[in-house]
Amino acid sequence: MPKSKRDKKVSLTKTSKKGLQVKQNLIEELRKCVDTYKRLFIFSVANMRNNKLKDVRNAWKHSRIFFGKNKVMMVALGRSPTDEYKDNLHQISKHLRGEVGLLFTNRTKEEVIDWFSRFKESDFARAGNKATFTVSLDKGPLEHFPHSMEPQLRQLGLPTALKKGVVTLIADHEVCKEGDVLTPEQARILKLFGYMMADFKVTIRSVWHAETGEFELLVEDDERDVEGMEEDKDDLDEEEEGD
Repeated sequence: MPKSKRDKKVSLTKTSKKGLQVKQNLIEELRKCVDTYKRLFIFSVANMRNNKLKDVRNAWKHSRIFFGKNKVMMVALGRSPTDEYKDNLHQISKHLRGEVGLLFTNRTKEEVIDWFSRFKESDFARAGNKATFTVSLDKGPLEHFPHSMEPQLRQLGLPTALKKGVVTLIADHEVCKEGDVLTPEQARILKLFGYMMADFKVTIRSVWHAETGEFELLVEDDERDVEGMEEDKDDLDEEEEGD
């Protein structure tokens, strides 16, 4: 019987750590940007949407944006004065917490702050967001919905019924109150009725100047980010040991 081609022994000593190689490539790319661009900004994102971040990337093609993998970025820049890649870069690492990213650019601080302060796009809120205003629906026909949608609307908690083939709200219904933490059902209803309660917004939080090594904190970190610093540091130490 011929030997199966799948029956091959592979020595584990010859396999490559793909994950580690990706991290090393990212570290090299980040350090190359440190050497290339005049300024490095930390930005945070509210109500993250990938398609909106893509718009920001397109508008800043002359610069470089890195988002995610905070721990790897901390390693690339350095977490302390003894291992930082350049003077004061460890100050950047100290503030890489939560949904933040790095912007490498030759644009001035004033240009960056001005552009991002004006950039804001509305979107539909997700479960867990807070309602920014109260939404109530009046009873009556909902003619913009096809009759096939009625069971789905009822499952979401709306008091609906089909009347002569038309989806109808048979009683007034309060979807949410201002300040409520939205449930998945509430968020879905708001989207179906076209109520936008979330703003995709990017905030410039700090800047590092390559020529002088000066670090400026422009916006204070959130309390929960400060509380999580030691926990994140411990996680990074364990990750490095695992590699």
